Amino acid sequence: MMLNSTQRFSSRVENYIKYRPRYPQAVVDLLGRECQLTTASVVADIGSGTGILTELFLQSGNLVYAIEPNREMREAAERLLAAFSNFRSIPATAEVTTLPDRSVDIITAGQAFHWFDRDKARAEFARILKPGGWVVLIWNDRNVSDRPFFKAYEQLLVTFGTDYEAVGHKHVDAEIIGSFFSDLPFKQAQFPNQQEFDFEGLKGRLLSSSYAPEPGHPNHLPMLDALDKIFKEYQTAGKVVFEYDTTVYYGRLSAS
Repeated sequence: MMLNSTQRFSSRVENYIKYRPRYPQAVVDLLGRECQLTTASVVADIGSGTGILTELFLQSGNLVYAIEPNREMREAAERLLAAFSNFRSIPATAEVTTLPDRSVDIITAGQAFHWFDRDKARAEFARILKPGGWVVLIWNDRNVSDRPFFKAYEQLLVTFGTDYEAVGHKHVDAEIIGSFFSDLPFKQAQFPNQQEFDFEGLKGRLLSSSYAPEPGHPNHLPMLDALDKIFKEYQTAGKVVFEYDTTVYYGRLSAS
């Protein structure tokens, strides 16, 4: 059974916290140059999960509304980010954020836009944005090149993942992004990013993914056996490196 997007990560929170990649400071620097982000800007981080992207803006001094429908992920963010007085946790969705009209300067979505109902989310974003506000869509795109380790890991996901090919964010392409911005101009930027893992870290990174079969599923143990073989073949000094492109799309929803 395919879980809906608000339930898929409920049992994966601790692995998500420990093993998902961060976002580079270069994202904030880019938005300062291109989208008038300042410490006074109000940010709505939609699909904020455990607060990985939220924290980046909190550290920059922004008031951040973290919109997250999944209770377990939202409560994790509330625990991890409790020290930030500029953090606001809201149990809501991209399609119904509950925020007031024209209340935010910048909307962000980190590793989340592919779960949204795009038409409903666009209408909601247009409602809550201040005039001239920006929408920023961000993904950490894992390297899927023909380099042997990346190729082997990708094949593992295809072989054992419960619905990997159906739900991956790689289905979101420039045409879909353009449609979301109603064919208004938008820009794209990329920054290098990476993680280094021992085997336990690699396993945690895999199990943080919503399509990785969990204990009790017939593919779970065979998947971990295959992961162990991949790690042993490609590790160097007991580590493997995940490489990403942090991809940022940013634009406005109206010509104003």
